[in-house]
Amino acid sequence: MSHKAVATLGLSPSFGFGDRLGLATPGHVESLRRTNTGIAPIFAQQSIREMKRTNRTPEQVMGDAVRGALESGYNGIQGADADHLKTPQDVDRTAAAGFCFFTIDPSDHVDTRWELAEPYAALSDDAKWPRRYLDRRIDLPSGTHIVIDEVAVQRASVKYGKAINQALELSQHIDATMSRLGRDYEIELSVDETPQPTTLAEHFMIAEHCLAGGMKLVSLAPRFIGDFEKGVDYKGDLAELERSLADHAAIARMLGPYKLSLHSGSDKLSIYPLFARATQGCFHVKTAGTSYLEALRVVARHDASLFRQIIDFSRAHYETDRATYHVSATLQTVPPPSDLKSNEAVEQCYLERWSDVSGPRGFINPGRQILHTTYGSVLNHPDFGARLFGVLNSHPQTYKSILAEHFARHLDALKRGM
Repeated sequence: MSHKAVATLGLSPSFGFGDRLGLATPGHVESLRRTNTGIAPIFAQQSIREMKRTNRTPEQVMGDAVRGALESGYNGIQGADADHLKTPQDVDRTAAAGFCFFTIDPSDHVDTRWELAEPYAALSDDAKWPRRYLDRRIDLPSGTHIVIDEVAVQRASVKYGKAINQALELSQHIDATMSRLGRDYEIELSVDETPQPTTLAEHFMIAEHCLAGGMKLVSLAPRFIGDFEKGVDYKGDLAELERSLADHAAIARMLGPYKLSLHSGSDKLSIYPLFARATQGCFHVKTAGTSYLEALRVVARHDASLFRQIIDFSRAHYETDRATYHVSATLQTVPPPSDLKSNEAVEQCYLERWSDVSGPRGFINPGRQILHTTYGSVLNHPDFGARLFGVLNSHPQTYKSILAEHFARHLDALKRGM
């Protein structure tokens, strides 16, 4: 399957909307119209893990996004992100469906035991590739100096050696697959799923090694400093983050250029202006799950009883479902719906998006995180999933309007930094 509207986006600033339900594209398109930022959209964006949890296929994800854009009158180009790919089979399935932006996720092979000397000694020679960077000094335009010493080399080898080798193998499979299909493509490398931030030395070694290995790298997602929890704003020092982003962006310009990519970008309004400014508009932002939360807002306003039932169900499944997410919410920090008298109070408690950007930052809504992480369980419930879709299909304009407002705030915040 191929779609003429889908194309590679190159170094243009881009934004991945993420749509777990297949009904959000009209609202995403409307947010673009309202903001007129010049940011290129990716409407079809979903990982294999998300597809399994939502019982969707790559063809359905692609078809829903392209059809939704066309029916909304959008006739510009759009990317299509096969997100968090781990195997050649993942590549084959998404390439056949028309995806052209492939996000490689080698996190299964990342080893965070870099404090120990033993893991380095046990590595095979092909995983010790960072040794060639030993005693390198890199002077960035910002005035920052990166010195790659023995400790940095050993840590990078243990932490990323196997992972980057696997990523290069997967990139070669992508190249062979897309060459056979006669289609252009681009690759994003995700190394953000680690407890520790990606150091500047690690970023430099990873990117240079991948580029030297022939990876068609259009963007790279490091693990930035601070906390990027799901469904809520950034937690950390903004000034420190901006300095770090400027250095990471300088590496990307020096070696590529390629875009810096911000994962877990949903609702990170406080950092969007500085991210766009630090990257000089050469960025990709990825959001996922936030459109599902706004779908629940539609349910809250048109079927309050169902919304309360979904919350109770989500609370019962939260401790299990949160295992694959970086969240800090606990059930004890947010009351059950039965303790809240008004429907408005329930919506505010579980769906409030962020603190006012002019007020205190770091606002964490535990209710929102509980709903964010349990989407798969809700959608696979024999009753709730069908009823949720019933509400959305009965009130498409409400969903479109809520999404347009929601994502216009994201895009406007990026625009301020551009």
